[in-house]
Amino acid sequence: MIGYVTLGSNDLQKAAAFYDVLLGQLGAARFMENERLIAWSTGPVGAGLAIVKPYDESPASAGNGTMVALQASSPDLVDKVYQKAVALGAKEEGEPGERGDIPGFYAGYFRDLDGNKLNVFYMPSPA
Repeated sequence: MIGYVTLGSNDLQKAAAFYDVLLGQLGAARFMENERLIAWSTGPVGAGLAIVKPYDESPASAGNGTMVALQASSPDLVDKVYQKAVALGAKEEGEPGERGDIPGFYAGYFRDLDGNKLNVFYMPSPA
Protein backbone atom coordinates (compact mmCIF):
# COMPACT_ATOMS: atom_id res chain seq x y z
CA MET A 1 0.00 0.00 0.00
CA ILE A 2 2.75 2.51 0.83
CA GLY A 3 5.13 3.25 -2.04
CA TYR A 4 7.50 5.62 -0.23
CA VAL A 5 7.75 8.12 2.60
CA THR A 6 9.54 11.49 2.41
CA LEU A 7 11.11 13.33 5.32
CA GLY A 8 12.21 16.94 5.13
CA SER A 9 15.84 17.86 5.76
CA ASN A 10 17.71 21.12 6.15
CA ASP A 11 21.07 19.47 5.45
CA LEU A 12 20.65 16.87 2.71
CA GLN A 13 24.26 15.64 2.73
CA LYS A 14 24.40 15.24 6.51
CA ALA A 15 21.05 13.42 6.50
CA ALA A 16 22.17 11.24 3.57
CA ALA A 17 25.27 10.10 5.48
CA PHE A 18 23.03 9.17 8.45
CA TYR A 19 20.55 7.21 6.31
CA ASP A 20 23.20 5.53 4.13
CA VAL A 21 24.54 3.80 7.23
CA LEU A 22 21.24 3.30 9.07
CA LEU A 23 19.19 1.98 6.15
CA GLY A 24 22.13 -0.06 4.88
CA GLN A 25 21.77 -2.17 8.03
CA LEU A 26 18.26 -3.03 6.84
CA GLY A 27 19.45 -3.97 3.35
CA ALA A 28 18.44 -0.72 1.66
CA ALA A 29 20.48 1.27 -0.84
CA ARG A 30 20.03 4.53 -2.71
CA PHE A 31 17.85 4.18 -5.79
CA MET A 32 17.11 7.80 -6.67
CA GLU A 33 19.06 11.00 -6.18
CA ASN A 34 19.06 14.58 -7.39
CA GLU A 35 19.92 17.99 -5.92
CA ARG A 36 16.69 18.07 -3.83
CA LEU A 37 16.04 14.42 -2.95
CA ILE A 38 17.76 11.15 -2.03
CA ALA A 39 15.76 7.90 -1.74
CA TRP A 40 16.53 4.38 -0.49
CA SER A 41 14.78 1.04 -0.89
CA THR A 42 15.43 -2.66 -0.39
CA GLY A 43 14.29 -3.42 -3.93
CA PRO A 44 11.85 -2.60 -6.72
CA VAL A 45 8.82 -4.04 -4.91
CA GLY A 46 9.24 -2.67 -1.37
CA ALA A 47 8.48 0.75 0.01
CA GLY A 48 11.13 3.45 -0.05
CA LEU A 49 12.25 6.25 2.23
CA ALA A 50 13.40 9.61 0.90
CA ILE A 51 14.83 12.79 2.36
CA VAL A 52 14.01 16.00 0.57
CA LYS A 53 14.66 19.72 0.72
CA PRO A 54 11.12 21.15 1.00
CA TYR A 55 9.87 22.29 -2.41
CA ASP A 56 8.38 25.47 -0.98
CA GLU A 57 11.92 26.40 0.15
CA SER A 58 10.76 26.91 3.75
CA PRO A 59 12.80 25.21 6.48
CA ALA A 60 12.03 21.53 7.02
CA SER A 61 10.36 20.66 10.32
CA ALA A 62 9.34 17.38 11.92
CA GLY A 63 5.61 16.65 11.91
CA ASN A 64 3.97 16.42 15.33
CA GLY A 65 2.49 12.93 15.55
CA THR A 66 4.23 11.80 12.36
CA MET A 67 6.46 8.72 12.54
CA VAL A 68 8.09 6.37 10.05
CA ALA A 69 8.40 2.71 11.07
CA LEU A 70 11.31 0.68 9.64
CA GLN A 71 10.74 -3.09 9.62
CA ALA A 72 13.52 -5.39 10.84
CA SER A 73 13.79 -9.17 10.52
CA SER A 74 14.54 -9.82 14.21
CA PRO A 75 14.67 -8.18 17.65
CA ASP A 76 18.47 -8.39 17.44
CA LEU A 77 18.42 -6.31 14.26
CA VAL A 78 16.11 -3.80 15.97
CA ASP A 79 18.73 -3.42 18.71
CA LYS A 80 21.55 -3.08 16.18
CA VAL A 81 19.80 -0.45 14.05
CA TYR A 82 18.64 1.51 17.10
CA GLN A 83 22.14 1.54 18.57
CA LYS A 84 23.58 2.64 15.22
CA ALA A 85 21.03 5.46 14.94
CA VAL A 86 22.03 6.78 18.37
CA ALA A 87 25.74 6.41 17.54
CA LEU A 88 25.11 8.47 14.39
CA GLY A 89 23.56 11.28 16.43
CA ALA A 90 19.88 10.32 16.67
CA LYS A 91 17.99 11.38 19.80
CA GLU A 92 16.60 8.50 21.85
CA GLU A 93 12.79 8.42 22.14
CA GLY A 94 12.32 4.95 23.65
CA GLU A 95 14.84 2.13 23.96
CA PRO A 96 14.12 -1.16 22.18
CA GLY A 97 11.77 -3.53 23.94
CA GLU A 98 8.42 -5.28 23.71
CA ARG A 99 5.56 -2.86 23.24
CA GLY A 100 1.79 -2.85 23.44
CA ASP A 101 -0.67 -5.69 23.43
CA ILE A 102 0.78 -7.61 20.49
CA PRO A 103 2.88 -10.56 21.68
CA GLY A 104 6.39 -10.35 20.25
CA PHE A 105 6.07 -6.77 18.90
CA TYR A 106 9.50 -5.27 19.59
CA ALA A 107 10.46 -1.68 18.78
CA GLY A 108 12.85 1.18 19.52
CA TYR A 109 12.11 4.85 18.85
CA PHE A 110 14.42 7.74 17.89
CA ARG A 111 14.57 11.09 16.10
CA ASP A 112 16.90 11.63 13.16
CA LEU A 113 19.25 14.59 12.78
CA ASP A 114 16.39 16.84 11.57
CA GLY A 115 14.02 15.79 14.41
CA ASN A 116 11.90 13.37 12.36
CA LYS A 117 10.56 10.54 14.54
CA LEU A 118 11.26 6.97 13.44
CA ASN A 119 11.05 3.55 14.96
CA VAL A 120 12.62 0.28 14.01
CA PHE A 121 10.45 -2.72 14.79
CA TYR A 122 10.07 -6.48 14.56
CA MET A 123 6.65 -8.11 14.27
CA PRO A 124 6.55 -11.92 14.41
CA SER A 125 4.51 -13.77 11.82
CA PRO A 126 1.07 -14.88 12.99
CA ALA A 127 1.05 -18.45 14.28
